[in-house]
Amino acid sequence: MKASSTLTTLFSAALMSGAPLIVFAQTQAASTTQANELPAVDKAFVQAATESSSTEIDTAKLATKQSQDKDVKSFAHHMMVDHTKLTMQLKMAAPHGVEVPKDNSDTSVIDALKPLKGREFDRMYIQKVGVEGHQKAVAAFQKEAQEGQNADLKKAAQKALPTIQEHLKMAQDLAAKKGVQ
Repeated sequence: MKASSTLTTLFSAALMSGAPLIVFAQTQAASTTQANELPAVDKAFVQAATESSSTEIDTAKLATKQSQDKDVKSFAHHMMVDHTKLTMQLKMAAPHGVEVPKDNSDTSVIDALKPLKGREFDRMYIQKVGVEGHQKAVAAFQKEAQEGQNADLKKAAQKALPTIQEHLKMAQDLAAKKGVQ
């Protein structure tokens, strides 16, 4: 209970001070889903959801630096904000003893994007992170919403699914606007 109270206090302080929630969310999360009694479908969801959000946050940070396109930067900012919130919601839904990974980004995606700049970066970011990343996320959230065994995680997936689906639509619209296949 004390940890929950501390987390709430820190979260409130971060909000009131205007501190970046991205840093807060990533530093407050634990490192792994250790051996616990969580069913395999729920463990897989926690891993997939945290990888998706962590990758979204990290690549959005890259986009703010490496893109020159206002639409791409706007999309990236939106992903940073929403995925930070989703990470916090997942952490709050996780049962006691289940640790939500702190930094679970797909390093192959980040490494592929790091050397790119401008339009080349935009194309890869929209395709790999925006469209493909959200397709995978939608599938993971749908699976948990339908097959999840842990009621809190299942409910969190159901609640977050419309947001993830909207992200996919936004990414597809951005891809169409920028001529990305």
